[in-house]
Amino acid sequence: MGKSALDAMTEHAIAELLSGSDARRRALVRDMVQRWPGESALKLIFALTSAAAEIEDMFGSDGESHRAHALGYKLSALLAADVYALEAMGPTPVRARYLLHFWRRVDPYFLEL
Repeated sequence: MGKSALDAMTEHAIAELLSGSDARRRALVRDMVQRWPGESALKLIFALTSAAAEIEDMFGSDGESHRAHALGYKLSALLAADVYALEAMGPTPVRARYLLHFWRRVDPYFLEL
């Protein structure tokens, strides 16, 4: 049996957060939305949070791993705020693809990050 979308998202987030590349880290949320447009936006948030927690559990809170898991938690929280704002506008459940439209019209943070 193949891995679930959630597992794939979490593994992707771990790889990008630990990549050592600031460009890849900054593009992580945008990349996830584009890779999994039909998935629940809450699933992306859960995957980011899980990735950050796994990095913290595996490597502790020293140096580069601290930067990686702290950024994962931050991106997850900021994405959750966008999903909450979208839900307040009406479309539920929020799909990942809705975020691209929201970012273009309302809050371009993840497009410019």
